[in-house]
Amino acid sequence: MAERTTTSTVTRPDLDLTNARWQSGTQAMGGVEIAFVEGYIAMRNGRTPEIPAVIFSPGEWNAFVLGARNGRFDLT
Repeated sequence: MAERTTTSTVTRPDLDLTNARWQSGTQAMGGVEIAFVEGYIAMRNGRTPEIPAVIFSPGEWNAFVLGARNGRFDLT
């Protein structure tokens, strides 16, 4: 796994997602899919899988899920 640096100060792994096992939610309304790869969580739009996935560390994923559960991203 090679390392690449993003525009922020966080270094992200360069994961090979070719054989990732993508999972979608039960409702699959938004087309969001996730895959667990080499200890990281990749998230992509299943409707446009050619666009690069967003990669989360386990801690980042946990914060994201907790925020979503608490309505932090509720746009209504």
